Amino acid sequence: MNMKVYERFLDYVSYPTTSKEDSDTCPSTDCQLALAHRLYDELTSLGLSDVRLDEYGYVYAVLPATEGVKAPTIGFIAHMDTSDACPGEGINPQIVIYSGGDVLLNDEEMILMRRDDHPVLDLFRGECLVTSDGTTLLGCDDKAGIAEIVTAVEELIESGVPHGKVVIGFTPDEEIGRGADRFDVAGFGADFAYTVDGGLAGELEYESFNAAAAKVKITGISMHPGSAKGKMKNAASIAAHFAALLPPDEVPEKTEGREGFFHLCSLTATVERAEMSYIIRDHSKEIFERRKAQFRAAVDELNREYGNVAECTVTDSYYNMGDVLRLPENAGVIDLAHRAMSELGLELCDIPIRGGTDGARLSYMGLPCPNLPSGGVNGHSRFEFTSIGQLNTCCEIIKRIITDAVV
Repeated sequence: MNMKVYERFLDYVSYPTTSKEDSDTCPSTDCQLALAHRLYDELTSLGLSDVRLDEYGYVYAVLPATEGVKAPTIGFIAHMDTSDACPGEGINPQIVIYSGGDVLLNDEEMILMRRDDHPVLDLFRGECLVTSDGTTLLGCDDKAGIAEIVTAVEELIESGVPHGKVVIGFTPDEEIGRGADRFDVAGFGADFAYTVDGGLAGELEYESFNAAAAKVKITGISMHPGSAKGKMKNAASIAAHFAALLPPDEVPEKTEGREGFFHLCSLTATVERAEMSYIIRDHSKEIFERRKAQFRAAVDELNREYGNVAECTVTDSYYNMGDVLRLPENAGVIDLAHRAMSELGLELCDIPIRGGTDGARLSYMGLPCPNLPSGGVNGHSRFEFTSIGQLNTCCEIIKRIITDAVV
C-alpha cells in the first residue's frame, strides 16, 4: 500500500539534518547523508531510473515519460537540510486537531503556540495540524517538499496517467546558501524546474531578494581600565557603534513585502576583537547595490574615527530570480503553475520571497526555477507547523503540473 504524504513526511523528519555554515565540507554535516541514502533507496524501490547519490550528497532520479507522450522535461527540487536557527535533533512530531485558540505543544514545559502571535492559525480551524513538541523545529522546511515530490511521483506511477519526463533533485545545504553550488544542471536535464519549498497552497513565488553575506572584523587595543584614557580601543564598543550607523528601522523585524534590510546574524566581542556577521537583502537591484555601499561606508566611518580598526567582506549570495522568470520566454513556466492551482480551486497569490531558494541561483544557472508551495508555516522556528490538508494539496499541485504539461 502506498504511503500517504503525511506518513512519508513524519518519516523524513525523524532524520536530523541541520546544516552548518562554518563547515568546509559538502554536505556541511554528515547527518544529511543519512537522509540522502534513505531517499536513494526509496526512489530506487519506486522503480525510477538513473537514481544516483553523488559524492556531495545530492540525490537525483528520473521518471521516464509515458511512451508516445510529448511534454517538456520538468524538474522538481527540494532540500534535505534544516536551519540551525532552532534545535533540529530529537524532533517529536505530533498531530493536533485544531479547533481554534492557542495550541499546547508541550504539556510538561507548558510551551504554547499562541493564536495572537500566530493569527495564521485561523486558516487551519478544523484541520489536522502537524507540529513539533515545541522544543525543536519541525522540518517542514523542506522535508514537506521532499515528501510531496516523492508521493506525487509514486501516485502518478500507480495511476497510469500519461505524463512527460520528470526529473527529481534533492539538495544539501540550502539553508546556508550552498544548495546550488554543486547542482548538476546539465545532468539534471530539465527544460525548467520548480523548487517545492514553503508557502501555503495557492501561493507561487517567482521573485526573491538580491542577497549578500557581510562580515566585519574589528581589532581593538586592550588596556587596564584605570589607565586606558587615550589608549584603549574597545572592539566591543566599536562594534556597537557600527551597528548604530546602520538604519535602525531597516531590519527584518520592522520590514515586510519588498522592503529590504540589514540583519545582524551574530556578534562575538571582547575588548581586543569583535566579529559581526550580517546578511543584506533587497528586491531592487539598485537599492541592493546602495545597501552594500552603505555597509562599506559605515566601516570607513569607524576607521576614520578610531584609526583603521575595521575591515569587512561583502559577498553576493544570489540575485532576484524574478529578473529571469519574468522574461517572455519563461512565461509558460509561471502559467503552468497558475493553471494547475486554479484547476484545484485554489485562490492564486503571487508572493515575493523574503529570502531565497535554490531556485534563485539555479535560475541564473540556466534553469528557470520558481518556487511552489509546500504548506509549511513558521519555518526556522519551534512553532513551525503544517497540516495534513496542506501536504495533500501541495502534492496534488505537483501532479497537476506534470499532467497539464502533456502536449
